[in-house]
Amino acid sequence: MKFEKIDPKSVAENSAKLIGSDWMLVCAGDRGGFNMMTASWGAFGFMWNMPAFFVFVRPSRYTYEFMESRDFFTVNILPESRRDALNICGSRSGRDCDKAAAAGLTPEFTENGVYFAEARLVFECRKAYSQMMEAGSFADKTLVEKWYAASDFHKMYVGVVERALAAK
Repeated sequence: MKFEKIDPKSVAENSAKLIGSDWMLVCAGDRGGFNMMTASWGAFGFMWNMPAFFVFVRPSRYTYEFMESRDFFTVNILPESRRDALNICGSRSGRDCDKAAAAGLTPEFTENGVYFAEARLVFECRKAYSQMMEAGSFADKTLVEKWYAASDFHKMYVGVVERALAAK
């Protein structure tokens, strides 16, 4: 697809639906190597007077290595017709296969990272903050019991949107 640069504040879609129902593809890396994962937990909003994405990645995920070693990541919103690709990227590990090829996704490389030609929206984010979630920080302890019984806490990344693209 061809893309045009947009103002991230112009995205009128409901972000809860965009992330929670439609899902996002979080990707980090470069030409030398990259990985992506499907995510439905996160947020798109405003932080430090800038548009920002909040994404959560468990250290057990292959994508975590790339998130830790890179300054940028992308959030890719695929069209509903590519739900199959999101299912593949959410159920297979890039340690074991070429997920982009398996999902039929075409990587596009920038000086800061990787996005996918099949996306309808792309947000290139500069990592601004990251922190591991901890059991002691939860006000609602039932969330720890429900989602982190194995103590496999997510790491939160706040990425300031440096560039946003929309498919033409």
